[in-house]
Amino acid sequence: MKFHNRQAPPAGFQLAPMIDVVFLLLIFFIVTYQLSDYETELDVSVPTAEEGSTKTRSYLEEVVNVRSDGTIIMERQSYTLEQLYQKMKRLAAVNADQPIRIRGDAETQYQDIVDVIDHCRKGGIRNISFATQKKKSEQTQGQ
Repeated sequence: MKFHNRQAPPAGFQLAPMIDVVFLLLIFFIVTYQLSDYETELDVSVPTAEEGSTKTRSYLEEVVNVRSDGTIIMERQSYTLEQLYQKMKRLAAVNADQPIRIRGDAETQYQDIVDVIDHCRKGGIRNISFATQKKKSEQTQGQ
């Protein structure tokens, strides 16, 4: 009796779907990078510090900008303290460890920053950080 050795043809590597996936990932990262810069308020001059540095944003981090006159800006919209509290409450309901970065202007009164922190904590936010930058002389020496 003669047996036939039937083997399947060797599987080929499909390159077109791989290229599609790579392009989709590239587009995703470009779009999310653009959105992360969208939240920084240009009218806020962040204070300097000896140990200040520009940290990369953590995943899902929200930025709260406090202008020198005490105006609270988040996602390019102005918020009252009560609206900020409601927003923080919603964010904390979705993510218990929601990171918040406060970008206070160097000329902002300390009480305005404390009010923002207080309303964030009332809303259930515990992961709060502050934005600072290195002093100008250190920035130019490093470049």
